[in-house]
Amino acid sequence: MRRLTPALATATATALAALLVAGPASADVNGGARDSYGTKATYAPGQNPRTYQRPPAGFTPVFTENVSRHGSRAATDGEDADLVLALWKKADAAGELTAKGRQFGPRAQALQQAMSTVGYGDLSGRGKREIQDTAVRMERRLPGLFRKIAADKEKIDVVSSGQGRAVDSANLYAGALAATDPALKPLIGPTRTDVDLLYFHKAAGGAAYRDYLANDRRLASTLKSITDRPATHRAARDVLKKLFKGGFVDRLSDDDRVAAATAVYNLYAIAPAMSDESPGGRGWGMERFIAKRDAAWFGYLSDAEDFYEKGPGFADSDITYKMAGVLLDDLFRQVEAKRAGTGDLGAELRFTHAEEIIPLAALMGLPGSTEGATAARPYTYADNPWRGASVAPLGSNIQWDVFRKGDTYLVRMLYNEKETAFKTGCRPVSPGSTFYDLAELERCFGRTPDGA
Repeated sequence: MRRLTPALATATATALAALLVAGPASADVNGGARDSYGTKATYAPGQNPRTYQRPPAGFTPVFTENVSRHGSRAATDGEDADLVLALWKKADAAGELTAKGRQFGPRAQALQQAMSTVGYGDLSGRGKREIQDTAVRMERRLPGLFRKIAADKEKIDVVSSGQGRAVDSANLYAGALAATDPALKPLIGPTRTDVDLLYFHKAAGGAAYRDYLANDRRLASTLKSITDRPATHRAARDVLKKLFKGGFVDRLSDDDRVAAATAVYNLYAIAPAMSDESPGGRGWGMERFIAKRDAAWFGYLSDAEDFYEKGPGFADSDITYKMAGVLLDDLFRQVEAKRAGTGDLGAELRFTHAEEIIPLAALMGLPGSTEGATAARPYTYADNPWRGASVAPLGSNIQWDVFRKGDTYLVRMLYNEKETAFKTGCRPVSPGSTFYDLAELERCFGRTPDGA
């Protein structure tokens, strides 16, 4: 949110079994306030694998591919902690801390130190485990496919954006997959980098998008109108008065209050991602320092920024997600190569960032990403289903599993490991099925015969 002022752990059979039957809430430390964490929400698989539909009779898995966001991480820098701790020290020296404020400072300092130790922007212990566990579940979900890959010596391609946390996620995922079956290890290629595919918002294909972020007046005025509301100033004052005495808070400017409260919120939002590094692994307890309604408001502001800058955005424009076409094209290209017999891969594994997952979800019309905002109906929680915590939490992923019977190829999509229908207008093989004929998907997405 903008400021307004200046190696795989050894798994026992019991652990694997528990992993396979775990429900969606088992990996979630965000609790009932999950939406307030926005895209910093930690990962939880969306469906019990025992409830997945079986493919139609005679179809066997022949290929799988994914697009995954990196796992939970430390904050990308120490700016939030620096800002609020500087204010805390000033209040402490003046005797202006509340009882909770006296507890907050040491807790925030310890969290900052933990993030510095992990490395700003790098995967936390939780993030590493999220990625490894997702790989294990993929293999357990498609045992026949991976036996075939091993028997036929098909390759498993691994590609990342080239950014540290995405590279680390790719390597951890590949390592966990190999650990499930050592026969896969020599078939997994070294992680390669494709910036144009998996960091497109910063590549040549994202030039128009970057101009939109920097210069679009409608974007700037819309975000300002959302952020600079009485509710924001009320929430900022409430957040700070939990930590600092009223007179101290009153002497700050409006902008400084919002900046400091935003920093407190950002520490709250990143804390669950750093749960492994907390004392005894019990969590940081940052929720004690911000009321639920205030966390929800700052979470909404964070979601609004992501919605307009990365997601469905304005209903009359596709500038935020058109560039994700390169990634959607690659998803189709890999399946089409398998059908044509020109591809030698058994799996294609991609690792990227929220800046790619969010626009891809909008381009594909995935749940929650189907509605842009208009002038008459700007983005609000009441009027739009888009939520960062659901669309692109840390570790989020989109997976296509491909099944074959004769010359017919079916595709099943999992979104955060939940069976998910393709966009409106795409017809499954039967009502209620999660399987789609590849030819039908090509028709529905307007693919040309040569796959271009």
